Amino acid sequence: MQQRYRRKVVSSRVRRKRFSPFMLIGLSVPVVLTLIVSTVFILPRLGSRAAAVNGDCTLIVPSNPLSAQGLATPYQLVATDPANGACNESNKVQAAFVQGAVIDPATGQISIYNPLVIDQGTQPAATPAVAQLPANGVVALWFGFNGNNLTLQGTNGSLEQGRCVNGVNGSIFGQFAYCNAPAFFRAANNAMRAGLLNAPPLGMANDGKVCPSVRDFGVVDMDQSDNVVTSYLVTANGQTAQVTTANMTALQNTQTQVNGSDNRLLAVAMDGALGCTPWMAPDLANPGHMLPALPLNELQAARLQAPPVARVPANDPMVITNNQPDINKLNAYRRGVDQSPVSTLVAASTTTYCRHLLAIGPARIQLDMQLTQGRPSPDPAVANSLFTFLAQRFVASYGANGLNCVGLLNKPDPITVTTDANGVATSTTLTTGAAVTPTAGASSTTGVPATPTAPTMSPPQSPTTVVGITPTPTTGASTTPTVPPTGSTATPTMGPGN
Repeated sequence: MQQRYRRKVVSSRVRRKRFSPFMLIGLSVPVVLTLIVSTVFILPRLGSRAAAVNGDCTLIVPSNPLSAQGLATPYQLVATDPANGACNESNKVQAAFVQGAVIDPATGQISIYNPLVIDQGTQPAATPAVAQLPANGVVALWFGFNGNNLTLQGTNGSLEQGRCVNGVNGSIFGQFAYCNAPAFFRAANNAMRAGLLNAPPLGMANDGKVCPSVRDFGVVDMDQSDNVVTSYLVTANGQTAQVTTANMTALQNTQTQVNGSDNRLLAVAMDGALGCTPWMAPDLANPGHMLPALPLNELQAARLQAPPVARVPANDPMVITNNQPDINKLNAYRRGVDQSPVSTLVAASTTTYCRHLLAIGPARIQLDMQLTQGRPSPDPAVANSLFTFLAQRFVASYGANGLNCVGLLNKPDPITVTTDANGVATSTTLTTGAAVTPTAGASSTTGVPATPTAPTMSPPQSPTTVVGITPTPTTGASTTPTVPPTGSTATPTMGPGN
């Protein structure tokens, strides 16, 4: 017996956030993630489907998804409505991703296991590894999607077994879902209070400021805390496999599929540009290697992000229903990312969120120009550098089709993005000065010539090479961290949800 958790009405504000595997090329990060880096990422077959792509797909959740066997059983991707076309995991704009984490309550140790996604009716390119889970370990799952709307479908009661949340009352979040996340975060927070688990410091960035977290208004957008940091290997015939040393050695001509996410943007692109280090934990599918993950990002931000702290606002497009704020959907989403629910929409004021976004976002983008303008764009189809990508991302979030900060605050967007004939952002202007372009000699917003230093590019790694990293331990804390207040302190000036 299969169950579907379906979206009754698809909001026009739930949009696919563009993100490209090309963001991994040439990034020089202080620690190298255990991800394969190849000179070519897009399969030739993807282009043939680009003209008419079905953006609404369903992910079939295997039985007992929180068990070791359930984690090792591939999830199956299929079109929600086959009449709109097929869904294929090898297609970067339809790919779905699963990120898993387990915490041992006895020791506070967190480990990561990323289950595999395959096309329905196919076999994986390599059999997924079976994780060794700790006794009484608390397992949780988070989902990301490069399309528009991802629907979870159960197998023999798997959605109930996993305590999975795809949305509320038939209205799904869009690109995001989770299973058993509240229980995982309760166990992790208890371990922190007991001194068993300690989030590593955010550190100091190369711009002289504290490294950003996923709740920093300098890096958030209209729908923060979404999607995951999972990646998969894709073979020439479209089969997928977990990213492990064994698979990279055994499989030839593989390419890497990644999830376009706020979490990956921070842990890979931003941390790499700013000289920061993401919190990582052991990869149970690939012993001896470490991975960043959504739950680690959220736990670290909850403990260490200084005020003002960005939390999912009422008008986040993933938590509205029929283009209206929905407190039940908002709270369901927040519980999945370790954010406290609110008793009223006023406590999640979008107006207050916009004020902080305006006060902090453009200034951090400008400050980091020298560090980001020479970095590859997370999506070359959207912007020609990391700098212009961040600028256009702010413009989209601030504008009328995003959070509508321009209307709520009655203040114009301080950033203007110039695009070329293909719609790619190529330069940026802030209201305080001249245009900023991602090339040497561009003018900064203060009118002072900017002479950026070209970043040191790491040579592409062989598809069979895994670069070692220095792990950040998740256990052994000697002090009990201070847990921040759980209530929101935002005081809006407009109506509920605004």
